[in-house]
Amino acid sequence: MSTAQSILKKYWGYDHFRPMQAEIIESVLNRQDTLALLPTGSGKSICYQIPPLAKPGLTLVVSPLIALMQDQVRRLKKQGIMAAAIHAGMNFAQVKQTLDNMLHGPFKMLFVSPERLQTDLFQEYLPELDINLIAVDEAHCISQWGHDFRPDYLKIASVREVFPDVPVLALTASATPEVQEDIALQLKLNRPAIFRQSFERTNIFYEVKYSENKTGDMLAALQMFPGTAIIYCRSRKQTENLTKTLQQQQFKALAYHAGLPRDRREAAQEAWMNNEATIMVATTAFGMGIDKSDVRLVIHYDAPEHLEAWYQEAGRAGRDGKPSKAITLYNYADGKRLKMSIDTQFPPETFLRKVYQSVAEYLQIATGTEPDQYYPFDLADFAAKFKLEALPASYALKLLGQDGLWTMSDSVRNPATIQFTAERAEIDNLYRHYPDLGYIAISLLRQYNGIFQHPVTIRLAAIANQLKMPQAKIEQAIIQLHRMGMLEYRQPKEGPQLFFHHYRVDSRHLLINHERIRRLRERHEARTKVMIQFLEQQTICRDRILLSYFGEQPGKDCGHCDVCQSKEKKDPIILSAKLLLNYLQNIEKTTIAQLQQHFHQPALIDLLRELSDNGNIDINDNEICLRK
Repeated sequence: MSTAQSILKKYWGYDHFRPMQAEIIESVLNRQDTLALLPTGSGKSICYQIPPLAKPGLTLVVSPLIALMQDQVRRLKKQGIMAAAIHAGMNFAQVKQTLDNMLHGPFKMLFVSPERLQTDLFQEYLPELDINLIAVDEAHCISQWGHDFRPDYLKIASVREVFPDVPVLALTASATPEVQEDIALQLKLNRPAIFRQSFERTNIFYEVKYSENKTGDMLAALQMFPGTAIIYCRSRKQTENLTKTLQQQQFKALAYHAGLPRDRREAAQEAWMNNEATIMVATTAFGMGIDKSDVRLVIHYDAPEHLEAWYQEAGRAGRDGKPSKAITLYNYADGKRLKMSIDTQFPPETFLRKVYQSVAEYLQIATGTEPDQYYPFDLADFAAKFKLEALPASYALKLLGQDGLWTMSDSVRNPATIQFTAERAEIDNLYRHYPDLGYIAISLLRQYNGIFQHPVTIRLAAIANQLKMPQAKIEQAIIQLHRMGMLEYRQPKEGPQLFFHHYRVDSRHLLINHERIRRLRERHEARTKVMIQFLEQQTICRDRILLSYFGEQPGKDCGHCDVCQSKEKKDPIILSAKLLLNYLQNIEKTTIAQLQQHFHQPALIDLLRELSDNGNIDINDNEICLRK
């Protein structure tokens, strides 16, 4: 591992790997199929980023989130590592250029969204790529029995057929034993090496609190636990309202959700990463791939739908190993919502057919239209135009997507494109009758190759600069040429997209897999039941429930959850001593104020005196640490 170790030091500046990273990297370098089950914050990306730097060739990384791919590519480029991504926000020319770069440039990593794997263009280039590793991030998405099934992931197995001798690395942070087996089956892993890191996070204190005043309890928690925080909400509107409340209380808080413009999301994330804002109020759109180790507090303002989501989001606290807290607020309304989610997420067949027909009409897709095309898709606008409730409609879209009909992408930036539809003779004739328009049209022909064959991305500012004309005048001329039928102009736009996979059929003849939906409903019902029990029970250690759920054999009670704390109050000196010493083993030092946020306060001072008298800890100027 000396080569991998030197790469880690050269590009990331670390002297040592985190637990299991070195073993996973060694496994794939030995060309062994590998399944890595690593909790949130354990450094999964390193496991596929180092191997391509240790040997010739290119690593293909399949990832479900466009924003996450783009963020990783930006970071790798800053580190001097050549990487690129192919996703829904790119047109034909951009994808082709990227694939050409893979063939002829010194690139080491190619990130691909799963729906792109089966496109004709990608399949044409695929055999020519020098692939040395196929990495599957968020691998639980390949299992239809998991909490986030994405049918496009099933296409990864066909890539293996092109590269039968190339190892596959599947990574996930949250997979039950059943899903783990399904990952290995669907990816056709050949006697995989399996690496499991414990799901236990000893430095995070878990608290589940029944609350009829969530805003008040949230504010109290933030005051008791200063530092970087994430507050998760169910809806975009709620993130905005809570952010305003926090700002009125003089907290440095920002909102983040998929409905915000890209520049606002990026500005909010950057401010939070740089500690200019300490609190991020977000929907679940925020957090994946965010590398911030000093998050001290995660609050679930609303109860998540299942333990997988709760664990991933709570696990974004305390990645640096220091004491942190994850608080879940719930009340009767949460329990009712979770129970109702079963019917909401699995609507009747008539509603599914209605949504399918509405999508076709909204996107103006005629029966028999060619498949594999991207369309801008705004859920709120769609629901309003067809008088559908947005939440049931979103779940119907997801169910039909899981049946392989389409793929919903996250928000992407689509740059302006043009393609000439007129013949060259018509453009020359245009110049004689409309000199200004003709001059701009001919300039576009000279500036952009292939503009007759396919849409090409344009930058209005660059065109205006070259022609020494105002940008507004350039765009006005292009719009006029579009109206005259000389060219097809697509204005820049940001938003989600729908990738339509199949030949559109009449909704009455749409084949719906009722058996699959029935089984999915049963599994969702089971996961929901576990989540409700997790919230409502007050007698079993929360970590025991969590570890059992993910197939890990729990040992003793964790000592770092509200249930364990309530038990320790019966014998605070003996039991809290174990809890306190467990915390101090994971940090360099702490303070009495910080400890008061975790421990039963009346017993704390006596406990500290006893531990100090016994030689277990040192107390200097209110700072507390284990005695060396």
